[in-house]
Amino acid sequence: MSETVKNTNECVLRFENVSLSFDQTKALDRISFHVDAGETRVILGASGSGKTMLLKTAIGLVEPDEGRVVLLGEEIVHRKERELFPLRARVGVLFQEGGLFDSLTVEDNVAYPLENTLTESERPDPAHIYDRVVETLRFVELEETLEKFPNELSGGMRRRVGIARAVVTEPALVLYDSPTAGLDPITANTIMALVAKNRDSQNTASLIVTHRYQDGQLMANFRYNPQRGQLERLQHEPAPQRAATTEFSSGSTKKTETRTIFMVLNEGRLAFEGSQSELESCTDTYVRNFVRR
Repeated sequence: MSETVKNTNECVLRFENVSLSFDQTKALDRISFHVDAGETRVILGASGSGKTMLLKTAIGLVEPDEGRVVLLGEEIVHRKERELFPLRARVGVLFQEGGLFDSLTVEDNVAYPLENTLTESERPDPAHIYDRVVETLRFVELEETLEKFPNELSGGMRRRVGIARAVVTEPALVLYDSPTAGLDPITANTIMALVAKNRDSQNTASLIVTHRYQDGQLMANFRYNPQRGQLERLQHEPAPQRAATTEFSSGSTKKTETRTIFMVLNEGRLAFEGSQSELESCTDTYVRNFVRR
């Protein structure tokens, strides 16, 4: 993956009082939040609480009844479908269960966003698409699977290919819909380590819908060290939602800020928003259901 780092002050996604209903049932109820470059949002909540609908609304797959959604600096509500294509091309999505095309090889699955979603000016030369695919599969440690089909891979390997497809265009924002669902704990941790690796290598903003509190714990407490090629535990500052670590790219040490913010949805409402420590000290009965110490 390239070493390009996105502007740390850039707001990549903003919801302003977003509401959405289906048959008189609120899927989203006056949701407001914003996500900056490099920031992680871990979204928890019961089934049907609006988590996946929030992701769909973020890229205009569904249109809210009220409110504003600003994606990569552009208002997307009431936009025509064809006007959303260039914006969606700048967002990576890991679908539930990986969402791979069964009839395509791993190579073709990962190449798909490069060949079909980017504008002509952004699309790599065909001769370079293969190199980009190999580089991205190497990033998820699966470069030997190019010619395999999804049904020849384990569940964890399919999820890793899904991550490769989501990040191959080096997007500013990646949406992860239940990235560890159905996986054993060791494989789940491997998947989340890759999510953190992409976040810290590319300063990518991440929205992670999950049922596993451990997924959020990993994102909040570890950072990828490219020199050592592994995750390292952060030393937290007293201030909420801040974490300190060394600057890996230089010989000197200095403070670097990273943010992992937890959100808990309840029947479409934002029941909680804050840091891990704030979440663990929250006394709300519903919110506490999602905390595992």
